[in-house]
Amino acid sequence: MLFCPKCKAILTPKKTTTGKTKMACLCGYSTKEKEKLILKEKITIDKKDEINVVENDIKADPKTKADCPKCGHKEAYYWLLQTRAADEPETAFYKCIKCSHQWRSYD
Repeated sequence: MLFCPKCKAILTPKKTTTGKTKMACLCGYSTKEKEKLILKEKITIDKKDEINVVENDIKADPKTKADCPKCGHKEAYYWLLQTRAADEPETAFYKCIKCSHQWRSYD
């Protein structure tokens, strides 16, 4: 990757009127046509390299003891988020393991 010595932006390849390629910047700077440029080839992904999507709902949240207000089960997943100002405590969100009911606590 080449950078413009004037404005420090990334230089992009541009074709000249003579058919050669030079690196140029939006600020007007360009390299000399004589310079040899090595342009990398595009990478193609084969079908065997595709990413498989897992459709199962994987629970990565930790578990804790919490009483579900809906079904009364005593265990739930939990996660913490900062929903208010930085000088106030974060909000704890819970999801019942049994019935999937969600609630929050502002403790």
